[in-house]
Amino acid sequence: MRTIFFLLQKEFLQIFRNRSMLPIIFLVPVVQLLVLAFAANYEIKNLSIDVVDQDGGAWSRQLRDKLTASGYFSLYKQPASTEAAFEDLESGGADLVLVIPRHFERDLVRHNEVKVQLLVNAINGSKAGLAAGYAGNIIGDFNRRVRLEWLALDEDDAPSHFDVSYRYWYNPDMNYKFFMVPGILVVLVTMIGAFLSGMNIVKEKEIGTIEQLNVTPIKKIHFITGKLLPFWIIALFELAFGLTVGKLVFDLPMVGNIGWVFLFAAAYLLVMLGLGLLISTITETQQQSMFITWFFLIIFILMSGLFTPIESMPVWAQKITLFNPVAYFVKVIRMVMLKGSGWGDISYYLGVMLLFAVALNGIAVWNYRKTV
Repeated sequence: MRTIFFLLQKEFLQIFRNRSMLPIIFLVPVVQLLVLAFAANYEIKNLSIDVVDQDGGAWSRQLRDKLTASGYFSLYKQPASTEAAFEDLESGGADLVLVIPRHFERDLVRHNEVKVQLLVNAINGSKAGLAAGYAGNIIGDFNRRVRLEWLALDEDDAPSHFDVSYRYWYNPDMNYKFFMVPGILVVLVTMIGAFLSGMNIVKEKEIGTIEQLNVTPIKKIHFITGKLLPFWIIALFELAFGLTVGKLVFDLPMVGNIGWVFLFAAAYLLVMLGLGLLISTITETQQQSMFITWFFLIIFILMSGLFTPIESMPVWAQKITLFNPVAYFVKVIRMVMLKGSGWGDISYYLGVMLLFAVALNGIAVWNYRKTV
C-alpha cells in the first residue's frame, strides 16, 4: 500500500502539472454538458409549411390555422398552385407542403372522406419523419373533431361523448433535458476513463520513462494500480460535479438513491480503465492510442441508446449492444434518476459490468510486459 500511495502521489503531481490535461479534465466536460444538453433536442419546432388551399372553405381555413397554431409549424407561403409550392420545397424555403383539394368541405360532408396531399422534404430523414408525424396527428385530430361536430347536428346520430386521459410516467413533462443530461454524463465519464488512462500510460513510452519504471522493483500490479486509480477517482469526481451542475442548471430530477449511480459508475469505470490499459499495451504513441480508443468509443456511444432507442435497431445490432458497457450505464443512470430504480433493478446490469471489468483488466494485465 505504501508503494501505491507514492505512485498515486506521483501521478496526481504529473496530472496537475500538465497544463494541457487540466482543461480536458475540468473545463471541457462542463462546456460539453452545457452545450450538448441545450443542443441535443429531440423536439423540432417552427417547421416551414406551404398551404395550397384549392377549396377556400371555412373548414380548410380551420385546418390551416390548426397546423400553424400547434407551435410546430410556421406558415411560409400560400401559393396558388402545387407547382409553385414544390419550388419552395426544392429551394429549401418550405419543409413540407399541404395541398387541400377542391371541394374539400363538400366531399367531407357528402362522402364522409376526403384526401389531402402532404409533401415532405426528406433530405433529413429524422426531421422529415417527425414533421410528417406531427402533421398527420394534427390532421387526424382535426378530422375527428369535424366528424363529431357534423354528426352532432343530428341528435339521433350524435355519438356519445368520451374523453381519453393519459399520463407520461417518470418524465411527465416530456423534458428532453431530463432524458439527455444523464446520458451525456455517461459520455463524459467514459472519455475520462478510456481516453486519459490509455494516453497516460503510452506517454511514459513516448518520453522514455517507462524503461526507468520497469527496471525498478515495483510490481506490475502496483504500477498498473498507480496509473489507473487516479483517473478512476477523477472520473467519479467528474460525475459528482456533472450531477451537481445538472441539478443547479437543469433542475435534473433524482428520484432514486444517487448512491446506486456511483456504485455502478465505480464498476463501469473499471471496464473503461481496463479498455484504456489494454489499448496502451498494444500502442506505442498517444496518437495511436487516441485513434484506437475513439474507434471503439464512437461505436459504443452511437449504439448505446443515448440518441436512438436500442429497440429500434436491427436485431443483429441489438445483439451487439449486449457487449456495449456504455449502453448499460446509460440505461441504469436513467432508471435510477428518472424512475427511482433500486438494487433489484440494477443488480443484473452491475453483475454484467463486473464480468466485463474482470475480463478486460485480466487480458490487459496479462498482455502488459514489464520488460525493457
